[in-house]
Amino acid sequence: MITAIAIDDEPPALKVIENFCGQIDTLDLKKTFTQPNEALKFLRKFPVDLLFLDIQMPSISGIEFYKMLKQDTMVIFTTAHSQFAVEGFNLNAVDYLLKPFTLERFQQAVTKATDFYNYSRQSDKSQDQYLFIRADYKLMKIKISDILYVEGLNDYIKIHVLNQKTIITRMTMKTIQEKLPAKEFIRVHRSFIVPFSKIESIRNKSIYMEGREIPVGGIYEENLFKLFNNK
Repeated sequence: MITAIAIDDEPPALKVIENFCGQIDTLDLKKTFTQPNEALKFLRKFPVDLLFLDIQMPSISGIEFYKMLKQDTMVIFTTAHSQFAVEGFNLNAVDYLLKPFTLERFQQAVTKATDFYNYSRQSDKSQDQYLFIRADYKLMKIKISDILYVEGLNDYIKIHVLNQKTIITRMTMKTIQEKLPAKEFIRVHRSFIVPFSKIESIRNKSIYMEGREIPVGGIYEENLFKLFNNK
């Protein structure tokens, strides 16, 4: 059961959220607030798993409110203004609901939160099975065994996935490498990370896999061959 609160300066908007939450068995809406300062006091005493947070409020914006929180809480932003979406996702929001939203769209957002909640509480072994990546204003679930390779592109990365459209997200190579299982993936170039199991051959400082040729950088060559010889 995911615990939640909702914050919005408009009572009718809170009534909608309260009604929708009542129709989802896995969601426990503890309380609603029209005053962000009251919500903050509540959260300090009673932390919850998820916030439904309006962005445009007179006393403080939802984005500013979320930045103030010291606890690790999922957030679904709600607003009538689509221009706030990008900033909301930069804060790692689970989803963004544009008012007025339907029950179906609300359920989709809660499903994303539920998936992320369950993923973050799985055992280490289970965590190695999937990645959750934010791309195209969505939280995307990627099966790790389906990753063909990761390609770096300045401040972005491209995740090439089996039988799926390439996923592009704003992230560094260092960050994605930390998310991937160290025993299964190896960085072979400043711009490439590959799964060891999919390497078919290595020749002339190039890796061949899945019909692709990937270069091996000089500073990564020794580590690659050391790992290869130990397999």
